[in-house]
Amino acid sequence: MTSLNPWRLFQLRRSTVPEIGLTLDAGRIAFDDSFLNKMKAGMTAAFDAMAALEQGALANPDEQRMVGHYWLRAPHLAPSPALRTAIEEAVAAVRAFAAAVHSGTVKPPNKPRFSRFLSIGIGGSALGPMFVSDALGDPATDKLLPHFIDNTDPDGIARVLRQIGPALDETLCIVTSKSGGTPEPRNAALLVAAAFTAAGLDFARQAVAVTSTGSSLDQQADRGRWLARFPMWDWVGGRTSETSAVGLLPAALQGLDVAALLDGAAACDAATRGRDMERNPAALLALSWFHATNGRGAKDMVVLPYKDRLILFSRYLQQLVMESLGKRLDLHGKVVEQGISVYGNKGSTDQHAYVQQLRDGVHNFFVVFIRVLEAGGDTREVEPGVTAGDYLHAFLLGTRAALAGNGRQSVTISVPRVDARTVGALIALFERAVGFYASLTGINAYHQPGVEAGKKAAAGVLALQARLGKALGPAPQTVAQLASAADSDDLEAAYLLLEHLAANDRATMTPGPSPGESIFFAR
Repeated sequence: MTSLNPWRLFQLRRSTVPEIGLTLDAGRIAFDDSFLNKMKAGMTAAFDAMAALEQGALANPDEQRMVGHYWLRAPHLAPSPALRTAIEEAVAAVRAFAAAVHSGTVKPPNKPRFSRFLSIGIGGSALGPMFVSDALGDPATDKLLPHFIDNTDPDGIARVLRQIGPALDETLCIVTSKSGGTPEPRNAALLVAAAFTAAGLDFARQAVAVTSTGSSLDQQADRGRWLARFPMWDWVGGRTSETSAVGLLPAALQGLDVAALLDGAAACDAATRGRDMERNPAALLALSWFHATNGRGAKDMVVLPYKDRLILFSRYLQQLVMESLGKRLDLHGKVVEQGISVYGNKGSTDQHAYVQQLRDGVHNFFVVFIRVLEAGGDTREVEPGVTAGDYLHAFLLGTRAALAGNGRQSVTISVPRVDARTVGALIALFERAVGFYASLTGINAYHQPGVEAGKKAAAGVLALQARLGKALGPAPQTVAQLASAADSDDLEAAYLLLEHLAANDRATMTPGPSPGESIFFAR
């Protein structure tokens, strides 16, 4: 089958979803029938696992929870009437709240209306909303202008607050955290609340929470009588939460079409439940990943959307794919060190950045092109018979051909336009492809033990910093002396922490010829 010409492969390895105008072309992965035959049993098991997941099976045994992001756009599929009602009520509450904000029924204390919102989150609670906001928003038509804080960087937080400036008194703040204790959104919310206080404003009168019932954030919002609270459920992971209140609330406030977003995701879900793996675009995408990476992440995935509005798609996919598939152990506890690295920016910018290496350099990748049929914008000709959009499309096809000419593999996803329905479909397509690929490789796509390990390590670092701070005194001491007083034998970590304290005026440092000869004392 590999001897077939590109035109034949193009026709043979295509999967189309007419309801959303989405087509996936895997012809330039160029796997043959023997590969598909070999993968049939694995895909049958993947279809079974996905069906069980959607029916409410315990899909995340580590955390003893279901995984139900597919129910968010098809509540009737939820395994219990209570869950269906909870989903439907959450969507209705989001829409009603956004409508009340837009009408001025819900307003800030000192202004007739909110003019913007500030969304505070981390990981999927930020990447999804930021992607959708940038893909679908327009400052000329947005009902509320969006701002985002997605880190615990005080300089970054201050920068966003400066962008908001005097409009802080007409800014609605969304604090998103499932537990309420995740450091990044907690810290950002504390600093933002302090900025409100400094401006003579009451943060609670302009704040809403998206969190789990009974969490510390939920209790804080209840005690403080925040404007509203919206649910996060333990059966929705952050990286698959865009079609929950996490993503729908900021989108609705911005004035984006959340009904179309949900509808596009639901239509793609329906199309990717089919068990014909050659006609199911999510299955075909997962099989393409498996073939391109030898089923063990041997190559990186470069995402190249030829559309400015999709520039944040690769950042969104980095978390969805890498957090889901980057696992040390398989489902049986065997060390497998799975994963697919994801990076990308946008075409044709990337042609002037790293496409040279993709074409001629180390062959450690495959490409996923995103092709948008409708150019949009100004359609005037930039030269006879050619528009700016024609150039963009030609660059995509030219790069695709140039890569294929040197044996570089690619998948091309075509969509009619970038609108809410298409974005919802793209999100759903990759969510299900991740689930299928995880089944094919025998890993758990729905937990993140490495993330939890990093959080625990960070807590240990902060505990050491506190002990070092107590050990500092007026007398100069070396790192070794301070580490000993702090009951630590990690001299490198102690030095880095002391250097950090000194750089932030919380200690005094006299550098020595080497780190071990530097001395520190209290200010």
